[in-house]
Amino acid sequence: MPRIQFQLPEQFTFSTEIQIYISHVNQGGHLDNAQLLTLVSEARVRFFQALGYREAGVEGLSIVVGDIVAQYKSEGFHGETMCVEMLPTDFNRYGFDIVFRMTEKNAGREVARGKLGVVFVHPQEKKVAPVPERFMERVAVL
Repeated sequence: MPRIQFQLPEQFTFSTEIQIYISHVNQGGHLDNAQLLTLVSEARVRFFQALGYREAGVEGLSIVVGDIVAQYKSEGFHGETMCVEMLPTDFNRYGFDIVFRMTEKNAGREVARGKLGVVFVHPQEKKVAPVPERFMERVAVL
């Protein structure tokens, strides 16, 4: 199977720092693949908070992650601080992608990159919903 190839944008509009805890490390002594998703999910929550939202409350809608792709570039280790940068891209009627890059803060070593597919959902109806206009306005000034 060919490896995933993923191009990054030149700039990101959001960044946050997250430390790798011992619970994020596997028996091989580096960041566990399942825990990468945990760190990216935390960064995603912070992205929405920076826009003034909770994930369960974006202009009356919820969001769900429909898909994710990740590519490792190097190992991450216990105690390192990761800088997770994000950029919302590829908007469609019901959602958008969040492109991310994770780098080790001190050395700038890239650890992982990828993207998340986000979909808006009516919380009561459990059906997809159009991207709210107010959300688009807030993203534009991020």
